[in-house]
Amino acid sequence: MTPDPQPLDPAQMRELAERSVDARTRVVRPVRETLADTCRILAAEGHESGLAGQISARAETPGRFVTLAFGWGFDEASAQRMVEIDDDLVCTDGSGAIANPATRFHLWVYRNRPDVQAIVHTHPPHASALSMIGVPLKVSHMDATPFADNCAYLPTWPGLPVADDEGRIISAALGNKQTILLAHHGFLAAGESVEQACFLAVFFERAARLQLLAQSAGTIGEIDPALALHARSFLLKPSIVGATFDYWARRLGRAG
Repeated sequence: MTPDPQPLDPAQMRELAERSVDARTRVVRPVRETLADTCRILAAEGHESGLAGQISARAETPGRFVTLAFGWGFDEASAQRMVEIDDDLVCTDGSGAIANPATRFHLWVYRNRPDVQAIVHTHPPHASALSMIGVPLKVSHMDATPFADNCAYLPTWPGLPVADDEGRIISAALGNKQTILLAHHGFLAAGESVEQACFLAVFFERAARLQLLAQSAGTIGEIDPALALHARSFLLKPSIVGATFDYWARRLGRAG
């Protein structure tokens, strides 16, 4: 009879799980294509709010950025409808298109955070509802752990984010976090990649929805902060983020 295998301790099991997901490889596509997929994924997730909200990423040329041209909705996004801009929102690719003027406050985040490669800012219903009642996002579910010690809160609304003052205020409030709940407004996710910014955006809105549901039913419980931080590290691995993003993109293809 084959003897039972020796059980691994929790630390060994976590290390094994991390090595297994890190072994996955994926093809990285051009930033315009990935941004277009991000726009359509977020539209399917309910992040559309007319033409409000912006998604951007650093371009290959330093000091340049790529974003959806003004006038197109998230669900209409394509690689061809992306526009390259400089750090004053001026179009640099000769397309004649313009960026959403509110993209200006993204530029302040990029200036202050060289680690940020992409930004998502939207006004989805549950994150927006949470922003109206003065309650920060709570990390009380496994799916919300990417925001453990990783979500700032701006308790006042500085006005439409089309001027430099709003950019200074929002970027300062974000600090070294990757996400921020903006009072009476929405949220922002700042990712190390376009895929990560999309991942954070999707799960931010889902976490806000869960929080509103839970607090309507009772008192929201706490989870162990150390376990939450470990889960954050695992769930934000590029391999997991990339695989999840690719799944969402495939789902779009099936729906279309």
